[in-house]
Amino acid sequence: MSEPTVLATPTVPSGAGGPEVPPAPGSAPAGGGPGRRRTRWRLWVVGAVLVGAFAFLLVEGLGSSLNYFETVDQALAHKATLGTQTFRLEGIVVPGTVHRIPGGVAFVASGTVDKVDVINHGNPPQLFQPDIPVVVVGHFSGSSFVSDQLIVDHTAQYVQEHPNRVRAPNGTTR
Repeated sequence: MSEPTVLATPTVPSGAGGPEVPPAPGSAPAGGGPGRRRTRWRLWVVGAVLVGAFAFLLVEGLGSSLNYFETVDQALAHKATLGTQTFRLEGIVVPGTVHRIPGGVAFVASGTVDKVDVINHGNPPQLFQPDIPVVVVGHFSGSSFVSDQLIVDHTAQYVQEHPNRVRAPNGTTR
């Protein structure tokens, strides 16, 4: 005759050094169950929300801190899209077009193909003159670009070609 098969019932330690106690009927096994799965799912959701929030802040922060500008050609090509929003426009001051106006200066800025009339309110920088690259901050108003900030753009090539035009605040040339 064969011996009867005995099924082992899992036991749970009592924790006090006493005898092991079998688990209560209907309770989850010690390795994890529905409660632990819910906790893991919640952790994944919280982690995904945190990663999404971090990515959003990173993209927004970098997007707003980068200084983009449109060239004259790009701005005129996207004029309908840009509308009256403020942006930076880069171009070369066309010789013979600079005119002082009450409260500022008017001139024509050119790209490689197109040109746009610029009306700048405020005093231009001391280095402002024809045939140099400038960046103006403003918006389109009709066919003109209205600006309240004018920045003289000095590349390394410009500094090499015109060393006496670029002066430090203490009067030295660079």
